[in-house]
Amino acid sequence: MRHLDVQKLCDEARFSKFHLLLLLWCALIIIFDGYDLAVVGIALPSIMRDMNVAPTSAGFMVSSALLGMMIGAVFLGTIADRIGRVPAIVICLLLFSVFTAAAGLTGDPVTFGIARFLAGLGIGGVMPNVVAQMTEYSPRKIRNTMVTLMFSGYSVGGMLAALVGKAMIERYGWQSVFLAAGIPALLAPVIWKLMPESLAFLVRNQREARLKQILPKIDPAYVPQQADHFTLHDKGTETGSPIKQLFADGRGISTVMLWTAFFMCLFMVYALSSWLTKLMASAGYSLGSALTFVLVLNFGAMLGAIGGGWLADRFNIKHVLIVMYGLAAVSISLLGVKVPVGALFFLVGLAGASTIGTQIVTYAFAGQFYPIAARSTGIGWASGVGRSGAILAPIVIGFLVSQSLPLQQNFIAIAIPGAIAMLAVCLIKVRRAPPEVAMSSAPEVDPI
Repeated sequence: MRHLDVQKLCDEARFSKFHLLLLLWCALIIIFDGYDLAVVGIALPSIMRDMNVAPTSAGFMVSSALLGMMIGAVFLGTIADRIGRVPAIVICLLLFSVFTAAAGLTGDPVTFGIARFLAGLGIGGVMPNVVAQMTEYSPRKIRNTMVTLMFSGYSVGGMLAALVGKAMIERYGWQSVFLAAGIPALLAPVIWKLMPESLAFLVRNQREARLKQILPKIDPAYVPQQADHFTLHDKGTETGSPIKQLFADGRGISTVMLWTAFFMCLFMVYALSSWLTKLMASAGYSLGSALTFVLVLNFGAMLGAIGGGWLADRFNIKHVLIVMYGLAAVSISLLGVKVPVGALFFLVGLAGASTIGTQIVTYAFAGQFYPIAARSTGIGWASGVGRSGAILAPIVIGFLVSQSLPLQQNFIAIAIPGAIAMLAVCLIKVRRAPPEVAMSSAPEVDPI
């Protein structure tokens, strides 16, 4: 009997057409996800005017989706390790597409909030699953780059929302940008058919025929044989509750610190995503100019994600994160300082790179921190706990906006979590798994 370590085969594979197609599919899903998430911040001034809601109430409307994201990240991240990652991803895609479109048909804050909550279940649930998917299948040498390239689709979605908003909101109303979000639901059957299932799920459920179809696409040198037996070198993936794995083997304190980093980073991300347009409009910029800042924010986020992933593959990813969180605290605090427009655009781009971009690198870090079969669970719980920061951010900043404080104080409130996240990452202990042998052709006797 020949034993094949499927994770080691993926780790040592060369980049191929298989990896490119998986990257494109996952990136496309994240683009849709990013659009659905950013669309509320883009349309918020128009929604507040049409529904006649105050800033604090608007903060609660935005946070309804974020509450759904917290629940979706934990539940749909955890359940994916049980039912399979592809079914979980398809469920999430349908949730956020259908109910974001439904929010465009509402006319009052309560119904809008309910629709956004249901959409949030899918928006939050899809993130840990696609990150786990890319982490599992990517070659080790370019893993961080692959994950961050995929997740840069989040920023592309945000820029797409800003462009669609500029083109459609003033002409067709804010509802139009929500209705457009229903289109990706049409791709659900295609994704169900074409996306490969999690390796850990296939090994755990003894889907050997499917593994023999997938693995030659990853490594053409592998030729399936009838007696092949598939394993995972990470023993922690084979038994035990995925949730317990988050605290096993000395990971307890580090898990809590990772949750803290997620909380603080998501606070910054959603404070900026929800209120940057409104804050810039209140500073005297027109709606079109304020939306341009959102474009710059997301363009910076894309550069930060890709650049951060490239650096993380060449240096210690933990050290890269510490620097990025420090840049977030500095750049956001400077947004309230009166500077030339060119310098302001640079600061907004740097803020996007060091918040949204850093969050993407943090997802990549979390994807490598946990055992394989608990990976979706680990990312899901970190993302879910972190969502409480995302929920609080629009409410807290909405309250500050309603107090008519100086612009700089609003941005300092958004910047402080960056310093806290930097300290939390410093306290995370990274343990490296010992090297394993990928394949053993020596015969073994079955214990029957």
